[in-house]
Amino acid sequence: MTLTQNTQPDTLAALAPVVAQLSLEEKVELLTGETAFTLPGNEGIGLAPLAFSDGPTGVRGLKFYGGDAVALFPNATLISGSWDDAIAEEVGGMLAEEAHRQSIHVVLGPTINLHRSALGGRLFEGYSEDPYLTGRTASAYVRGLQARGTAACLKHLVANESETLRNFMDSRVSDTALHEVYLLPFEMAVEDAGAWSMMAAYNDINGVPATEHGHIQNSIVKDGWGWDGLIMSDWYATKRTVESANGGMDLVMPGPDGPWGERLVAGVRRGDVSEETVNDHVARLLLLAQRTGALGNSTPFQSGMPAPDAPSRREQLRRIAARGMVLLKNDGGVLPLADDPTAGDPAGRIALIGRAALDTVCMGGGSAQVTPPYQVSIAEGFAAAMGGRVDVVDGVDVRRRPKPASPSFITDPLSGRRGLRVAYLDANGEVIKEEYQEGSTVSVGFDDAREVPPAAVRFTTVLANDAGRVRLGGSGAGRWTIEAAGQAFTAEVRHSGFDPGEAVLRPPMVSEVLELPAGAKVTATVELAQVDWAAELAARPEIRLAEESHMLHTGSFTAVAFVAEAAGPGDDLRLAAAEEAARAAGTAVVVVGLTEEDETEAADKATLALPGRQDEMVRRVAAAAERTVVVVNAATPVLMPWLGDVDAVLVAGLPGQEGGHAVADVLSGAAEPAGRLVTSYPAADGAAPAWNVTPEADLGLDYTDGTAIGYRGWYAGNAAAPLFWFGHGLGYGSWEYGEARLLESSGAPAVEVTVRNTSARASRETVQLYFAPAEPGQPVRLAGYAGVEVEAGATAAVTVACDPRLFRRWDEEAGGWQPLTAGELLVARGLGDIRARVSLQ
Repeated sequence: MTLTQNTQPDTLAALAPVVAQLSLEEKVELLTGETAFTLPGNEGIGLAPLAFSDGPTGVRGLKFYGGDAVALFPNATLISGSWDDAIAEEVGGMLAEEAHRQSIHVVLGPTINLHRSALGGRLFEGYSEDPYLTGRTASAYVRGLQARGTAACLKHLVANESETLRNFMDSRVSDTALHEVYLLPFEMAVEDAGAWSMMAAYNDINGVPATEHGHIQNSIVKDGWGWDGLIMSDWYATKRTVESANGGMDLVMPGPDGPWGERLVAGVRRGDVSEETVNDHVARLLLLAQRTGALGNSTPFQSGMPAPDAPSRREQLRRIAARGMVLLKNDGGVLPLADDPTAGDPAGRIALIGRAALDTVCMGGGSAQVTPPYQVSIAEGFAAAMGGRVDVVDGVDVRRRPKPASPSFITDPLSGRRGLRVAYLDANGEVIKEEYQEGSTVSVGFDDAREVPPAAVRFTTVLANDAGRVRLGGSGAGRWTIEAAGQAFTAEVRHSGFDPGEAVLRPPMVSEVLELPAGAKVTATVELAQVDWAAELAARPEIRLAEESHMLHTGSFTAVAFVAEAAGPGDDLRLAAAEEAARAAGTAVVVVGLTEEDETEAADKATLALPGRQDEMVRRVAAAAERTVVVVNAATPVLMPWLGDVDAVLVAGLPGQEGGHAVADVLSGAAEPAGRLVTSYPAADGAAPAWNVTPEADLGLDYTDGTAIGYRGWYAGNAAAPLFWFGHGLGYGSWEYGEARLLESSGAPAVEVTVRNTSARASRETVQLYFAPAEPGQPVRLAGYAGVEVEAGATAAVTVACDPRLFRRWDEEAGGWQPLTAGELLVARGLGDIRARVSLQ
């Protein structure tokens, strides 16, 4: 039968008659992608092709690079930093609108792996070091997304807390920690929001690949939780055919090739895989399609969605970014900045200093990147909010290598629009295709592997440069030839690693500085290197992959980018200019931070120290300025050796396309930084309960912290006290807490406490409730929280209900849960500021 809207089934069992209409070959065809981000349809059963899109900070669409403009959202830690379910649900709804606008069925998010070590490169995509805050935020996000018919995809199942050797490493974690900590966010998003899909991770867990882990995927997630959703692989993560099909994975991505297809058909014919197992995979796929409107004659996508630069979208993104920012320090109430319009009064002037002020990092690297319609820098936000009061000064270099050319620095010679001309060439140098592109990065052979990849790529553009020194180059493996103003240089670069993902996420780079006239025309051509990734991997004896492993059959994909930027005067001159500006102004605002080199997919950090000479810059500015405010443009912890030298510190995260306006709103007092830290800040490198992210020689990474992740381990004394505790955040209010009272409850406990806003302005408080079990070895854990907005001088009663899933422990011997009832509830503003204690008998 062909399904219509009136015959839509809503359970796996109800889809059995539809599955029965398909031959084995037809079933298996549906279980591997057709392209990088699409699935095949089947007209015979009324199944339309499905479209997926990466989605942590925006719905990018079907192109990895160079797609249409889409809204760039504040990063995940700014969403969770609000500690507000309404914010997370609003974000989910906005992402659904972006998905409808682009005809996307499934958004590949949220990322709900935990911040186990602050060195993790991809932490900016995840919500927190705490499983409960992560799960609660994810549940609200999923509800907002799926209420509009767009599927969420919880990722990455599971124990994928670091990026180093992520395709091959083995996360060695106890069954107790898996259940109590790392699976809890997934469990919550299933139970509380009914998430429709998940993504299996690249890594192994206790020696078994995540894509084959029947204990997790079948026994726990599908059977134990009674979940009817679909589990897809991460891209190219599937390592074996029979084992993954039997291990609970339902869909191989991307396509069109992979380890299933004919191999899976053969496995069924041999009896290695039951056809009933295949039927279950197909039923789960069809249920996902039905839920998103792709099964039957429905109209899944709504029209009239806001454009990514619509006024309503701008307002939302600006407000949400500001809402999650965290004020760590504010000595003397230096923030918000006083509005002093007195002309010529140095106390009313502001020196805005730092590379991140001019080139604000609004998003992280890897698959979370999108093409936004614009990005507001902090300098632009300050100019709009404070006008002539602000003197902007560049800061020290913060990058280890140059980034692709900004659209504002390049112009297409044919159309005159900002951007460049891209030509794809065959082996004879003939043009296969030529197009205009605003951005300077393209992907080759990835978005649709069915296309024959070019042999070379040529960029042509006119620079918006003044006469002088310009750095030119490119990223991507191959032989580069750069020509400009009668000058040329040639260089060949190769991949340094053995991971195919490097070709797209961290391609090698070449660059040189040339002396050029103003408005120079540049041509950059790369003859693409052909890499045999199977041979590269075979040369690594510690990595053993089956012949059918998707990683060995990735094809020839890569990312290629044109590099161009004005070469600056050097850090010494910049530091002197920063000191001079700070001395002349009443207040110095120094913007420091990380870049997408540090906060990115496929690589971890080696240190929490700010890159370049940023620490020196802060110290020198603080010594020269009357008042110094530091804005940290980073989503994850950084070291602050200058903390005692400055008056205020604001963590602005990666604030999205409205980031500069949001920071200006917060510093001017137009918005309150009511966010709270979602991850503790170590005082020094290594001073944390978990630190190492590099697997041992046998590729194992031991989760030695067990269930005492993050602040839990610090509170237990497993490391020196953090610089700032999880949950810390000052806001612009000040608070007195009354006596906490335990409420009668038949389930998990609840506490009522009275809070009074003792400041002169309205403010928002987040009351946090932690459970410290009496049972030995059981760590403290966040068990509930509630936010309240209170007028100046007013009082409010706040009730915080605990989640019962935090009052249990996993019994490995019995293979089940045991209750935790005795202990103490801590009412706190972060564990560094406990305001009341309530005993539980």
